[in-house]
Amino acid sequence: MFDVPHPAAASSLQRDLGVRVWPVGSLLRAIADCLEARFNPVAVQGELTGFSRAASGHCYFSLKDEQGQIRCAMFRRAAGLLDFSPRDGQLVELRGRLGVYEPRGELQLGVESMRQAGQGNLFEQFLLLKARLEAEGLFEAARKRPLPMLPRGIGVVTSLGAAALHDVVTALQRRAPHIPVVLYPASVQGSQAAGELREAVLKVSRRWNKDQVDVLLLVRGGGAMEDLWAFNDEQLARAIVASPVPVISGVGHETDFTIADFCADVRAPTPTAAAELCAQPQSVWLGALGLVFARLQNGVDRQMQTQTQRLDWAMSRVSRPSHLVTRQHARLAGLAQSLKHATRSALRQEQFRVQSLGAALPRELASNLQGSQDQLERAQLRLELLDPKLVLRRGYAWLADMQGVPVTAAKMTRIGQPVRATLTDGEVDLTVSAPRLI
Repeated sequence: MFDVPHPAAASSLQRDLGVRVWPVGSLLRAIADCLEARFNPVAVQGELTGFSRAASGHCYFSLKDEQGQIRCAMFRRAAGLLDFSPRDGQLVELRGRLGVYEPRGELQLGVESMRQAGQGNLFEQFLLLKARLEAEGLFEAARKRPLPMLPRGIGVVTSLGAAALHDVVTALQRRAPHIPVVLYPASVQGSQAAGELREAVLKVSRRWNKDQVDVLLLVRGGGAMEDLWAFNDEQLARAIVASPVPVISGVGHETDFTIADFCADVRAPTPTAAAELCAQPQSVWLGALGLVFARLQNGVDRQMQTQTQRLDWAMSRVSRPSHLVTRQHARLAGLAQSLKHATRSALRQEQFRVQSLGAALPRELASNLQGSQDQLERAQLRLELLDPKLVLRRGYAWLADMQGVPVTAAKMTRIGQPVRATLTDGEVDLTVSAPRLI
């Protein structure tokens, strides 16, 4: 027996060993993700063993060879497409996806299709061609064109006797009977089928504008890989890619894949599904048209009501012009009365203003005159204060030489120089006897 470590011990172990400690479920899911990314989808050949079909319709078995075996599960939908009865010991080729059955932790192949061995060379050719065209970019999603919302016409490339033609026509008649369908017949099985299919697609490319075809259906019913091999033709694939018309491929059943499916702008699981993809049901467009019509009708009704009301109002004014004249007379009288009242009010205000100015004028004149007299007296007083005679009255004299030049300093005189002194009441001529400096 093994001891289960405590979670703390597990964390310690993780630190010691430097590796992640996985929960079982997380590890199984991680393994499943790796298988999905690395291997799927996968094709494998081997011998059936332990084959059983459950009551649910699911099939369980193992596939083995000399070196090992793998558990397989084929669910009811894929099992219902088998065209033979599998048995133990039978050599078969399977296509499916590897995964992990988590409840048991077992590697398991989910089988999507099974056929008896003997087609290995065809499938290998299919894979090689698929890889080469994919590398050239023929399968790129960015290259593919959207389908038209309202196609003018729908082209169909298939055999005249194919059940797929009946399915497509029935679906289109039910969903969009108003859209014309143009048939480009071609064989869908046999050695000449690939060439006829390619020529039909090229014919659509040459005539698409003349035939007014906006989408092309390339359809065929289900069958073995040999039956569908014409749709794996390289030249047909390139014709589909070069087509100016978007192509919907509806070849075989949902689990069948051809090169044409990968090159087409849209891949449909069945011919009927291809028809449904290219045309919306007529009822949808009729419903949308009815909704638009109802909105337009409502808009027209609202406009009619609005314009009718405007017309009624205009008619009411035009039909009785006397009313309009009466209203205009009343309005004019009101304006005249307002003008008269405003004129009288303005006149009264001006009269009052003139009376006020007349009463205030004498006071303003007397006040201004008194102010001017006071100003004049102050100016006269200042002028008198500047009169030199006031200084002379205090005992001073104004001394000047005989030419009238003022003598303001003793150094400006000389002995014997005649000078004249101006006094309050007259002048005195003097002679300098001895100037003395202070």
